[in-house]
Amino acid sequence: MILSERPPLHRPLGEPARHDPPKGDDMHKITPFLWFDTQAEEAMHFYVSIFRNAKVGTITRYGDAGPGPKGSVMTASFELDGQPFTALNGGPQFTFTEAISFLVNCADQAEVDDLWDKLSEGGTKGPCGWLKDRFGVSWQIVPSVLMELLNDPDPEKSRRVMEAMLQMTRIEITKLRAAYDG
Repeated sequence: MILSERPPLHRPLGEPARHDPPKGDDMHKITPFLWFDTQAEEAMHFYVSIFRNAKVGTITRYGDAGPGPKGSVMTASFELDGQPFTALNGGPQFTFTEAISFLVNCADQAEVDDLWDKLSEGGTKGPCGWLKDRFGVSWQIVPSVLMELLNDPDPEKSRRVMEAMLQMTRIEITKLRAAYDG
């Protein structure tokens, strides 16, 4: 007798995760929702102009019920490299912090440099590949090779890579590799 046809809430180690296919119009289950004061549309266009595989979605405007001025942008949806985002003009009550950031894995130094320069323009450059863009959103711009080097089984190599990275603002692959090679 079958008591339940639902899959278990956990899976044994080594068993691949199962993913249900998207429903509807390629719907994502989780979408980052970004709260802006009044810059949702401006931010959407800024981000879409930076990422190669990006597109503008829909813009929803406030109506008679508000709470924003009638006709002003309420939400703006967009997509960056297949990841949907929604930006809301919700007012000045909330601002962004570094507690949430978007990690961008880059294929090479050219991509790191391009995204770093564009996203940090008008923002703040931080340590270890972190930056805040001109809207206050935090990003981590890192080469994919970083995790490979940090996870090397030789603890001395990974220690040297970590120490090198901690000295950087923009991550530089040649310096990471030099530290790795000792």
